[in-house]
Amino acid sequence: MKLRIMKLFFSTAATLVLMVFAAGCATTGMQRSENTSTKMKIVEQDIENAAAQVDMTRASLEELFRPGQADVKKAFELYSDNVAKMEELGKKFLNHTAGMSNQGKQYFEEWRKENNAYTDPEIQALSEQRRSDLSGIFDQIAESSVGVKGSLETYLTETREIQTYLANDMTPRGFDAINAAARKALNDGDKLKQDLKPVLSAIANASAEMKQGGNTLRNN
Repeated sequence: MKLRIMKLFFSTAATLVLMVFAAGCATTGMQRSENTSTKMKIVEQDIENAAAQVDMTRASLEELFRPGQADVKKAFELYSDNVAKMEELGKKFLNHTAGMSNQGKQYFEEWRKENNAYTDPEIQALSEQRRSDLSGIFDQIAESSVGVKGSLETYLTETREIQTYLANDMTPRGFDAINAAARKALNDGDKLKQDLKPVLSAIANASAEMKQGGNTLRNN
């Protein structure tokens, strides 16, 4: 009985050691870099999906307001579906952007702490310079994102309110009343797409800088 308990004890202890070791390995600089790059790729895909959905929503709204539209109900249902998809993509984008920002802060903070562990001052200086340069490139993502959240939320509100209004009044008078708001939503959709472009460019620059690459050892 005692032998069984001892075996169980050592087995459990070994498992715990492996878990702690694995957790420690998960915080290596390379893995943190990969995690940050993954977050950026997700946001990059979110932006591309959102831009494409703005076009889909625009097309369905224009079709709904097309003069002589024979099947207003069908056109309205299509527009409503696109509004719902736009809202879903918008929420994903905002959530993933926040996650990317937090991941980036953690990445550079851990990197800063690791710099204190170097015994060679030259390597420490090189690492700190690299961290500073890359951090500055990563900061461009946040700088280019200023105003994007507001543009997105404005567009989502406008398209949803148009949908809500027409759900209660799809008479010719109702369409006339909401026409100006629809035109504004179309313009704001174009503005949102323009606001997203610098963010996409900044993410692409940061991703390119963070890519791992090999080189040959050179003699000076």
